[in-house]
Amino acid sequence: MTIHGDHPFLPPENERSPVRRFRGRLPSPVGLWTTAHEGERAGLTVSSMLVADGEPGYVLGLIDPDSDLWETLRKARTAVVALLGEPHRQLADAFGYVAPAPGGPFRLIDWTDTDWGPAPAGAITWAGCTLVDPDPPEVGWAVQVQLEIVHVELAADDVPALVHRRGRYVTI
Repeated sequence: MTIHGDHPFLPPENERSPVRRFRGRLPSPVGLWTTAHEGERAGLTVSSMLVADGEPGYVLGLIDPDSDLWETLRKARTAVVALLGEPHRQLADAFGYVAPAPGGPFRLIDWTDTDWGPAPAGAITWAGCTLVDPDPPEVGWAVQVQLEIVHVELAADDVPALVHRRGRYVTI
């Protein structure tokens, strides 16, 4: 067996989308979106997202319409958006389905059940949100999900933010 430094499913450079490569050069926050409905939990690492300040505030994100997260979020209509930091790389990979998580990614850390879904226990900043539209517009490969921020938990200790750029995690 040989271990390669490159991603095993990465297409050759001449076959990669120039738009995706353009987007990849933008630093993006790494968030973990989680939800639960009738005992079923779902989560997904999301880096195509932004937060809009205001009264109320919103989180906008691009979500794979075929993901378990989207299927469950449409039913639950609530979600937790957690901001991941340097210590959460393994969690980000597990919920991004690019790293193994025996028993599922929800077994990697402790969780607190909230009115909006499972929130990572401990010092992680997160927001409890409600889904604005269960039939959002399609944008490229994704659906453009809009969540209204209802509740915010700010971590006491600010850990270096995890950012995704050019297929890798970096911290700022």
